[in-house]
Amino acid sequence: MPTTHKMQRRSLLLAALAAAAPRAQAADAPAASWPVQPVKLMVGFPGGSSPDLTARALAEPLAAALGQPVIVENKPGAGGNIAAAQVARAADGHTLGIAINGNLTTAPLLYRKLAYNPAKDLAPISLLTTAPAVLVAPAGLPGGKEFLQKARQEGERWNYGSVGAGSIAHLGVELIKARLPGFNPLHVPYNGQPAVITALIGGQIQMGLMAPGVAMPHVAEGRLRAIGLTTASRSPLAPGVPALAELGVPDYDLQVWNALIAPAGLPAAARQKLAQAVAAVMQAQPLRQRLLALGWQPVGSSPEELRQHIGKEAEALGQIVRTLGLRLD
Repeated sequence: MPTTHKMQRRSLLLAALAAAAPRAQAADAPAASWPVQPVKLMVGFPGGSSPDLTARALAEPLAAALGQPVIVENKPGAGGNIAAAQVARAADGHTLGIAINGNLTTAPLLYRKLAYNPAKDLAPISLLTTAPAVLVAPAGLPGGKEFLQKARQEGERWNYGSVGAGSIAHLGVELIKARLPGFNPLHVPYNGQPAVITALIGGQIQMGLMAPGVAMPHVAEGRLRAIGLTTASRSPLAPGVPALAELGVPDYDLQVWNALIAPAGLPAAARQKLAQAVAAVMQAQPLRQRLLALGWQPVGSSPEELRQHIGKEAEALGQIVRTLGLRLD
């Protein structure tokens, strides 16, 4: 009799599993066939900004790969955090976002009232583009090691400009301070990159960090001098410019970058399909050439590679934020 009862229970269990299988397959179907409607790509910066240009360069080839239109929507404000929060809250299964460094690394430390948690509310999809920042100075100042030596001699008598507190242009120079004893210029925030460039050309400030696509045209025309790159090695985006590590700044490697993100609730199968599509289109020569012309090195990473990239940078810049005691409203 016990044997009969066991066989009955086993039959009931097998029947229950068989009944559940179609339901499980149905639940997986939307993820496997994703996307089933147009994809919205949120950008937290205005038209013509670097993240916007990256998004618009990516949209058409990604749409072809996914079989659905990819629509770029700009939602500028709070350094990209407004758009990142909107992506985190999206429940339609078809809203993605383009994020920059700070949205995924330092934002939780900088902002007292951040409307999203990057680690819990957002899913990393792919590192899209990277670029070194270029440390630039007025054309009349010396270059290379001589510049850094003079900066250490001048200390707080010299200033550097950035597009605002907490930006990579701000934290990047503070990271140089942490790596190079005696280097201690004071921070002067401006309301945009054009204002920083104007102040540099006019000699009101002695240095600033900016992307190669912004800096190098002014260097080529003799208005600014390129001192060094924030990456560990040289870059084809700024030919002939040495890395700051070559000039004596130890253990320094920092890039500006754009990444593709999704709400944390996007099914894993959809995330994987999306990451594979991005990796494929980022290898296509037309898109690569377009991004290089915009001053960006195309990447196209896996979600895990992007997650590791975020963690490494969050640790390095987080130490700077905590040391400065920097908090923003």
